[in-house]
Amino acid sequence: MRILFGILMVFIYLGMGGLMLINFFNWSEPALYYPIGGLLVVYGIYRGYRQYKGLDYN
Repeated sequence: MRILFGILMVFIYLGMGGLMLINFFNWSEPALYYPIGGLLVVYGIYRGYRQYKGLDYN
């Protein structure tokens, strides 16, 4: 169950980051949605790496 939740969260982070980068939510201030989207994508990649390597389950 824990592995499934971890994989789900990776997809959520990457998906939300991608949606923020293309301004899916129509925010008017790019200074907000570009950094937030970029951080979510980077964090999603980091979490995916940790999930793949099994570092979260020691």
